[in-house]
Amino acid sequence: MEVEVNPVVIIGAGPQGLAAAAHLLERGLESLVLESGDGPASAVAEWGHVRLFSPWSELIDPASRRLLEPTGWSAPETGYPTGAQWVEEYLTPLAETLSDRVRYGYRVVGVGRKGRDLSVDAGRAEQPFVVHVRRADGEEERLEAQAVVDASGTWRAPSPAGAEGLPALGEHAAVEAGLLDHRTPSRDEAAELAGKHVVVVGSGHSAATAIGDLAAVVRREPGTRVTWALRRGTVGNAFGGGSADKLPERGDLGQRAKKAVEDGYVDLVTGFRVERVLVEDGRAVLVGEDGRRLEPADRVVVATGFRPNLSFLSEVRLDLDVRLQAPTKVATEVDPNLHSCGSVRATGAADLAHPEPGFYIVGAKSYGRAPTFLAMTGYEQVRSVVAELAGDHEAADRVELELPDTGVCGGSGLFDAPEQATSGGCCTPAPQLVQIGTRTDG
Repeated sequence: MEVEVNPVVIIGAGPQGLAAAAHLLERGLESLVLESGDGPASAVAEWGHVRLFSPWSELIDPASRRLLEPTGWSAPETGYPTGAQWVEEYLTPLAETLSDRVRYGYRVVGVGRKGRDLSVDAGRAEQPFVVHVRRADGEEERLEAQAVVDASGTWRAPSPAGAEGLPALGEHAAVEAGLLDHRTPSRDEAAELAGKHVVVVGSGHSAATAIGDLAAVVRREPGTRVTWALRRGTVGNAFGGGSADKLPERGDLGQRAKKAVEDGYVDLVTGFRVERVLVEDGRAVLVGEDGRRLEPADRVVVATGFRPNLSFLSEVRLDLDVRLQAPTKVATEVDPNLHSCGSVRATGAADLAHPEPGFYIVGAKSYGRAPTFLAMTGYEQVRSVVAELAGDHEAADRVELELPDTGVCGGSGLFDAPEQATSGGCCTPAPQLVQIGTRTDG
């Protein structure tokens, strides 16, 4: 059987995967993009109802723009698109322009070196990569490549509700019962929860988005209740950087959630770490490690972040941080245990390289479990990686991006120690005053 050989295989036809293909084409290099979904950016399409906090100008890769403009395509000039608009107005046209380089319904199930398992040194770097795929029709294929760029993202690997990183006892049963979801509800779905009790677990941007949409339902339907459960002992940076955030929409997202709490539309519970999810009388009851029980919920929204799927990379030699599961050099820049004041350095090929020459993880997956990834970060990554693959080391080493500050700090000291929240200093947010309890109308 003849094996297909490709110069570069790209895993994932999302924003960074398609951008990588555009950069390779611009440099005269061929590539093959493998997408598990049935269309471009299938993961983005699943959260199409969510509005991005990055403006259009930061959501379009420069090389992709240069590829698209001769076709008559023009970039949206202003505004903040939803995920669906991002797909429809930019990513789909880009994928169509690259159509002969993209295959849909191709799920990558393994990557390795031809004739060499993980333990073998001899001649390893001289062997091509082998990429095992399972097609939508159930058939399997084996492709070869000189380089592999993993841009598969993290969307389909959400973190569970359980506080120790494992699913809480009963979490799977609650999912099967339709009571717990690891996906942020759309505004229409939030509206359908009118008159019910909803619990949101998590403190990131997805959680803040859910809180804002659900609070709007509470304002319209006073019989609706929303409880926001945070693992941390203090509010910390759950409300974001506000006016200090250089991305205004990102800053406003947290401030809307903060106002919902202060106005009494949302009950805030801190220091709550889920140990168990009980299904009682058709509702879900969250039980904390300290024995506290939240009131029965009609729906639980788990927005605790995402993690990289490394299962198909077991035969690739990776250099990953033990905490974040991100490339070690990237992890030092984005580690929320250490990260100071929201400033993140752009990362390139040198930071993304692994002991396996020619293999790179880019995009959201390159940040592992860290929550601070931006699209333009990924575009800079693929520009640098493609330059390195093309032998243009000067361009690969060059930094062509300055990232916006989040306006918040994420030091680990705030996780359990409320007294540290008042100590002041550059990396300690001012104490947050929040109303916890039922609102009073009037």
